[in-house]
Amino acid sequence: MASKPTRTAPFAAFEWLIAWRYLRARRAEGGVSVMTWISLIGITLAVFALIATLSVRSGFRAEFVDTILGANAHVTVYTMGEVLPNGQIDRTIDDYEAMAERVAAVEGVTRVAPLVRQQVMANRRQSNAGVEVFGIASDDLMTIPGIQPSERSFGDITRFEEGMAIGSGVAQSLGVQVGDSVKLISPNGVKTAFGTSPRVNAYEVVYIFSAGRYDIDKTRVYLPITEAQSFFNREGVADELEVMVEDPEGVDAMAPALMQAAGERAQVWTWRDASSSFLSALDIEDRVMFVILSVLVLIAAMNIVSGLIMLVKNKGRDIGILRTMGLSEGSVLRVFFICGAFTGIIGTAAGVVLGVLFATYVDQIFGFVNYLSGGNAWDASIRGIYFLPAKLQLGDVLSAVALSLGLSFVVTIFPARRAARMNPVEALRYE
Repeated sequence: MASKPTRTAPFAAFEWLIAWRYLRARRAEGGVSVMTWISLIGITLAVFALIATLSVRSGFRAEFVDTILGANAHVTVYTMGEVLPNGQIDRTIDDYEAMAERVAAVEGVTRVAPLVRQQVMANRRQSNAGVEVFGIASDDLMTIPGIQPSERSFGDITRFEEGMAIGSGVAQSLGVQVGDSVKLISPNGVKTAFGTSPRVNAYEVVYIFSAGRYDIDKTRVYLPITEAQSFFNREGVADELEVMVEDPEGVDAMAPALMQAAGERAQVWTWRDASSSFLSALDIEDRVMFVILSVLVLIAAMNIVSGLIMLVKNKGRDIGILRTMGLSEGSVLRVFFICGAFTGIIGTAAGVVLGVLFATYVDQIFGFVNYLSGGNAWDASIRGIYFLPAKLQLGDVLSAVALSLGLSFVVTIFPARRAARMNPVEALRYE
């Protein structure tokens, strides 16, 4: 006759001891099965994939935001414009210096730069490229983070007033180097009795920059603002104001104050407005990828159930003996819960280590993959940046750990309850 089960403290030392003996027993003795090893490897790979994906996602977002903010205005101020007698709309800013002073006085604004901005054709011998010209003052150009001298730039930015600065992609398309001459061709040139003739001017390339984004480097050209005003028939006016702020993430809250300072006909366009569709796509992709990889973690965790069911079946005789010795259902449940949870904990820990190593050494790993593929693993023209970014964040690691351990613990309960409810008489009937 079975003795009355005794009440013990949850997860007592003897429960851990029994679970450890079951886990380290040989397979022939009913110990860890092949399914347990499969589930362990599966959880490790699933957690690794989740952390690696989340780190690359965070890296992509941070890199794109940095490059967007590094070479582009946080806020662009422009006017609604007025209709001219010929029916065209004039959006130029006549009093741009006074407007720039008022906007610069707004709290949180760090810099305001008037711009002349037009699209033209750049030509060098037989090579042509469509470019976007930014007319800007030399002092303002030198404060743009993405344009400042770096290991990827060439030439002397201090000579900007003597020529022009072009992106590395433009230089590659035209086949030019520092010191070469490039022609800019504008269709809106000199008006004559026979119509408007294109305006063509040649400028020396004094500086080649790399802003970090392919689309910027491929199309952007900077000219001194006075030269741009003359070239584009913008004498005494500007097309827009480029505004930089202390907190780019909170730029939306500053929009009303900027509009009020700029004037009643002014409008603002923030970097979030310009990149809203891209940022929204990133957010949607984040959620979808997390759900997909969560399913992988769940599949790996479900293998724990198979391994634990096999362990319960092999240990049926032991369960019957333990129950007749007075072990409670709760103690048996906790013993097998520890067996299953241990697999989840070890797999999660191993996956975290692999994921952290991947995020830490992503440059070396990517370089090796790029070498194996012959240098074609990354196309900057498609992805917009020149390398695979990864940013390890504590929140991403904790979310992956919480998901893996949570699923592992939940799925372990069901086979553990089956073991706890096993009838000791039935377990020992055929022994």
